[in-house]
Amino acid sequence: MTAKATSESTWQQDVIDAEGPVLVDFWAEWCGPCRMVGPILDEIQSENGDKLTVLKLNVDENPNLAMEYQITSIPAMKVFKGGQVETTIIGAKPKVALEKDLAAYIR
Repeated sequence: MTAKATSESTWQQDVIDAEGPVLVDFWAEWCGPCRMVGPILDEIQSENGDKLTVLKLNVDENPNLAMEYQITSIPAMKVFKGGQVETTIIGAKPKVALEKDLAAYIR
């Protein structure tokens, strides 16, 4: 199962009003490390979809959200719960490291 895309038009529904924790992957087509993290996040989504929703936000197509959440380097991942940012993860990491960062949400 691959992570679903979100955008400025669906942000409120997808992220702010979501029931459980939502990890948003801020990425762009041209970003090599983002392309490395993508498949890892897809795996985390398929293994933990009942506990954590993984969404992708293209920063080039949604610059207002990238600005609002102060995304200065990508890949950047933020976990939202109850509409608020709870955790921020910056940079490409191997699956084990990402799972450790997300342990509070996927255990």
